Amino acid sequence: MSKEILDLLHKYDVPTPRYTSYPTVPYWDFATINEAKWKQSVIDTFKAENGELCIYIHLPFCENMCTFCACTKRITVNHAVEDPYISAVLKEWSMYRSLLPTAPVIKEIHLGGGTPTFFSPAHLTQLINGITDGAIVNDSHEFSIEVHPNYTTEEHIKQLATVGFNRISLGVQDFDPKVQFVINRVQSYEKTKEVVDWARKYHYQSINIDLIYGLPHQTVDSIEHTISLIKGFMPDRIAFYSYAHVPWKSKVQRRYTEADLPDANQKWEMYNKGRELLEAAGFKSIGMDHFALLDDKLFLAAKSGNLHRNFMGYTTTKSKLIIGLGVSSISDAWNAFAQNDKEVEAYEEKINKGILPLVHGHFLSEEDVVIRKKILELMCGNKTVLDHPLLDPDFVASAFSKLAQLEADGLVVVNGKTVEVTNKGMSFIRNISAALDAQLWRKQISTNTFSKAI
Repeated sequence: MSKEILDLLHKYDVPTPRYTSYPTVPYWDFATINEAKWKQSVIDTFKAENGELCIYIHLPFCENMCTFCACTKRITVNHAVEDPYISAVLKEWSMYRSLLPTAPVIKEIHLGGGTPTFFSPAHLTQLINGITDGAIVNDSHEFSIEVHPNYTTEEHIKQLATVGFNRISLGVQDFDPKVQFVINRVQSYEKTKEVVDWARKYHYQSINIDLIYGLPHQTVDSIEHTISLIKGFMPDRIAFYSYAHVPWKSKVQRRYTEADLPDANQKWEMYNKGRELLEAAGFKSIGMDHFALLDDKLFLAAKSGNLHRNFMGYTTTKSKLIIGLGVSSISDAWNAFAQNDKEVEAYEEKINKGILPLVHGHFLSEEDVVIRKKILELMCGNKTVLDHPLLDPDFVASAFSKLAQLEADGLVVVNGKTVEVTNKGMSFIRNISAALDAQLWRKQISTNTFSKAI
């Protein structure tokens, strides 16, 4: 590794947002939400989008604790929790349906977790049928689910296909036994391939594999081994994420210490080796952490300039209305965000009282909306123009000062008001986006908040 790259790693490996939203959650402006104002935002955006929307449903239950995971989850082997939770989610959806003046046109449904396939095939079918009942499903819809292969049966895959699911994402992380042991996620290549084979049997259009680099005890060799196995069943997409070490947020990450984690230099080598192997196998790099085959919709969206990014990561759908259902889910009405309660009991109690379980959110200012668009352009298209009458001149001056430093390091090219990310800069896209973050500029938070950028 060259001294130049080493210097950049040390300079830019700092806590930085992932920019699945702007403003990012720590900078949202209210801890209690004006429910009436939120509902009106949903109605207004629904009308502006001609009734089209996407739905994210959080299914938090897991039988087993994966120690790398910082998502909202509940560990239990008691499957009696399924029925009341499904009932609560459908009641929440009914509350939103009562706001909408016409039948919604559903473009996407995404089931995340937790372990969505903790739920039985029958309960998942009941859930989706309840969501789509009386709604219009877009002809080119994308229904997707995140699955843990160890808890996924052929019946899950078959039943989901019958209710419209055509995309699946399998968590793998790493196939190295030592890494799997320390993150408490032991799964075999054979079981993973079996689920991939079922997805192909039932005609899923896109299969994604989640990999993580920077896990405890992980090495370049384990990355190479894992990708060599993945090539054995060639998914359509691969998400190759940097591990987010946030033990102040996720206490289970304290099972290991920082001494067990690869440093920034080693993570950089892992990413570069992984990228090299994936590109040699026919995958194209998209955004900051995704790879796709050349005929996959994600690659085609990136190529045509239609790539989008939201709380679910990179997507092909530029929807301005996302309804989040279930504990901790975040809804996005483009000019407003709202997050649900993170405790299952509190969530269900509010739902059963007929109350939307909102606990946190943000109404975007006009400036927020402008900056959101600029950061999206950088994250999805590597280029933006930092010029708008609604932007604070002092903030713009500060942003260009930061961009000048990034340009000196070869990460961007600034031409007048136009900012373009270089090939070298694509690996530092979080740092570049942070230069345009007015909330970060104004409200520096000194406590632990974000994972490191590298």
